[in-house]
Amino acid sequence: MAIATIDPTTGETIREFDAMTDAEVDAALDRAVRAFADHRKTTFAQRATWLRATADLLEAEAETVAAMMTTEMGKTLSSAKAETLKCARAFRFYAEHGAAMLADEIADAGAVGASKAYMRYQPLGVVLAVMPWNFPLWQAVRFIAPALMAGNVGVLKHASNVPQCALYISDVLRRAGFPEGCFQTLLIPSGMVEAVVRDPRVVAATLTGSEPAGRAVAAAAGDEVKRTVLELGGSDPFIVMPSADIAAAARTAVTARVQNNGQSCIAAKRFIVHADVYDEFAAAFVAGLEELVVGDPTDDATDVGPLATEQGRDDLEKLVDGAVAAGATVLTGGKRVDGPGWFYPPTAISNISPDMELYSAEAFGPVAALYRAADIDEAIAIANDTTFGLGGNAWTNDPAEQDRFIDEIESGQVFINGMTTSYPELGFGGVKRSGYGRELTAHGIREFCNLKSVWIA
Repeated sequence: MAIATIDPTTGETIREFDAMTDAEVDAALDRAVRAFADHRKTTFAQRATWLRATADLLEAEAETVAAMMTTEMGKTLSSAKAETLKCARAFRFYAEHGAAMLADEIADAGAVGASKAYMRYQPLGVVLAVMPWNFPLWQAVRFIAPALMAGNVGVLKHASNVPQCALYISDVLRRAGFPEGCFQTLLIPSGMVEAVVRDPRVVAATLTGSEPAGRAVAAAAGDEVKRTVLELGGSDPFIVMPSADIAAAARTAVTARVQNNGQSCIAAKRFIVHADVYDEFAAAFVAGLEELVVGDPTDDATDVGPLATEQGRDDLEKLVDGAVAAGATVLTGGKRVDGPGWFYPPTAISNISPDMELYSAEAFGPVAALYRAADIDEAIAIANDTTFGLGGNAWTNDPAEQDRFIDEIESGQVFINGMTTSYPELGFGGVKRSGYGRELTAHGIREFCNLKSVWIA
């Protein structure tokens, strides 16, 4: 894929960028190593000052940044602005709490025969971040904010279709006061990533993206005995039981499926509904999808913009067409929107069977699969019948059912009577083939730290 801004609303190429040469990448890694030598010695107070300054700039430039995101990957202006402000919140969160999260942990000195014993968190060095296009700022910031606060430095290989967002990230950090080399964007194709992972100057890597990309980075890092954090795909269940507020569940389900034009790892994708309320929920859900406005993401009236790439729309269309050919029923949508741009309408499909690719694949776009469950046991079985384990939603007002969903859904997070989302205050990550490691909270800032035990006689 060329490194270029291609407007998904029109298909027009706005701007192309040259990939960095090997020599330019080498120079960037040298700068990162030099920067780490100094940055690791700065105080938490100084790092917090730079993080807050970054947040200030993001808030001041939110309108411009939102327009850039919308042009590059097609999300609505309102959601792009919300993403920008969410990033500012994350910078402030780690500025406020990072020092306490990394404070020395006092051990029982007497138990280990010491006068003093404790554990100290120390930064590792240069960390490579490989990030996707769907949340071009947020995905990167949830790594950047804790990593820089911990004293690490970073290099970013962003998705090739959001180069302006990638360059903005490193630029805004520089303008906020972070010294040269603390965070740099590498405009490189995916074919150059392995060499960066294996470079001895890079000590660890984090990736958010597809399972194949995660496998490749993890394999190279593992061969070099380097730490990784992976956040990969998801096919999140959205379970609805008879005791739920069905109208509220259906309204939330619409948002949960079409958020970010349906292109979110934690978007609900499989709607598993108890047979007693299936017809009621399905009717309300389909009606909600049909009320959505599909169109220009810069128009305030638009609910759903285009998919980010032409290939993404083609892949989604193939999943839907394959399911229909194998006997699935389209309840609404199901055909691409004619005209320029990479639009696909909100779609709901029922009668999905395990032999269909849609049953096991992640539908990365506004396509919802509906399943009828006879009871809670079948609902949990369907929810867990996937290789993914990122998030999950369950709607029930029965405390016993809530406990079962919390305990038995195989995922990194479960939201009860709500929609899965991410917060700096909650750990984020998956199990199974959705990845490993955690981002956000204290768990995220500690992922790329050395926990050093200290014993003093």
